[in-house]
Amino acid sequence: MRPRLLRNALWSLAVLAVLSGLGLGLPALDNAIASARPVPAGAYYVGAGVSVLPPAGAQVDVTRTTPAEDQGAALFLLGGVRYSVLAEPFTGGLDEATAQLRARITANRGYQVIGGELPVRTDSGVAGLQGGYTSPGREGRYTVFLSAGTAVQVTFAGGDLELHDSLAALETSVLSITFGRS
Repeated sequence: MRPRLLRNALWSLAVLAVLSGLGLGLPALDNAIASARPVPAGAYYVGAGVSVLPPAGAQVDVTRTTPAEDQGAALFLLGGVRYSVLAEPFTGGLDEATAQLRARITANRGYQVIGGELPVRTDSGVAGLQGGYTSPGREGRYTVFLSAGTAVQVTFAGGDLELHDSLAALETSVLSITFGRS
């Protein structure tokens, strides 16, 4: 009876060692692999027929980027600035799409929309609305475009200095958004 207990104890320890190795090793491996990748030159396909020219030096967070034919999302990183583009079907008007994004922003604790919205147009002529928001330690802007039943919601935010240094490149990128796969 004693050899049987010893054998069961050894097998139990071996199983425990394998599970511990997996439980500690896989998360460590996942953390060691960077989620940010350099963005290839040229237009970046977000999804739903929407493309954007990311700012020079931007990286794409592959864990938060999901292009698809009917909708898509891309998260770009430019230093400490996070730049998000979301494209999805939308049946309402531009004011409704903008209100939806404002509600998403203010649903986060400490986030506030500041000031009013201004009309803006992409380089290809698609009308949109743009506004600003603050969050703890960060400032940001949001923009919404609507074309042929596809809404594009854009946000970018960063610390004062980082955002200030990147603002022109980010605004140029936002205005480069195109509808229809390029």
